Amino acid sequence: MAILLATKESAMAGWRDALLALDPALDIRLHPDAGDPAAIEAVVMWTGYDLAALRRFPNLRLVVSMGAGVDHLMRPPGPPPGVPVARLVDTRLTQGMTEWVLLNVLRFHRQDPEYRAQQAAALWHELPAPDTAQRRIGLLGLGALGGDAAAKLRALGFPVMGWSRRPKALPDIETFHGEDGLRTMLARSDILVCLLPLTAETRGLLNAERLTLLPRGAFLLNAARGGHVVQPDLLAALGSGQIAGAALDVTEPEPLPPEHPFWRHPRVVLTPHAASITIPASAAPQVVENLHRLREGRPLINLVDFAAGY
Repeated sequence: MAILLATKESAMAGWRDALLALDPALDIRLHPDAGDPAAIEAVVMWTGYDLAALRRFPNLRLVVSMGAGVDHLMRPPGPPPGVPVARLVDTRLTQGMTEWVLLNVLRFHRQDPEYRAQQAAALWHELPAPDTAQRRIGLLGLGALGGDAAAKLRALGFPVMGWSRRPKALPDIETFHGEDGLRTMLARSDILVCLLPLTAETRGLLNAERLTLLPRGAFLLNAARGGHVVQPDLLAALGSGQIAGAALDVTEPEPLPPEHPFWRHPRVVLTPHAASITIPASAAPQVVENLHRLREGRPLINLVDFAAGY
């Protein structure tokens, strides 16, 4: 039985080599060259693959998403019914996301946009020093990514809060849940970081009403999915000064059209969905582990709960 890799062409060889380094006996096919559809038992895929095409494989027993997010698997028609879906929970992915969060929290905390503007104007002017202990960070999402970012931010001396759908407890982090908890945390978040999975409940979560709950002059970081932010509402909040700046690694659509105001907005930092990129050599071991478990009839790891949306 064979495994089909389906991702961007430039990444195919790296994934194939990483998987074969762990198990040289694997029969790996590279999309679109699947060969006999009946031979495919697993598809390891990313966002560009047509989910309807999964139904071509009568013996498909596993789908693996090449990332932590799985919202791309929720669109119709979805994976074939009854076929388990696994996602990646990888330390390198987590580290990359935490690095992006730290980079942009510190960018705004240390007044980097103001200093860059002064440099462009040939101005040498010292701004008042920020107080880390007074800059409150609110994290939306306390899974593997949010939990690690919260711990690293706390280690730098920031007061850190976190919100999740269900109650969670993290060392030295004040946690909230539910709608009332969300409103309470937003009102105290000088820098808000979104690392939530995108579900029907979280789409459009950061709209005009909730952005208004933030302290005036707050900053927004979004490295989750573009659908979490109502972009016209964010533009209006930036224009009014309610939001002093935003770092966006994700947008809707991706990429933004060339005329979109985010591209040239002086208070917006854009990165091209690059906050945390899957590294095949780091992620391959759990893919191979699941393939071995599948063939041996053992429980699979990192399965997606479609009812919860992640």
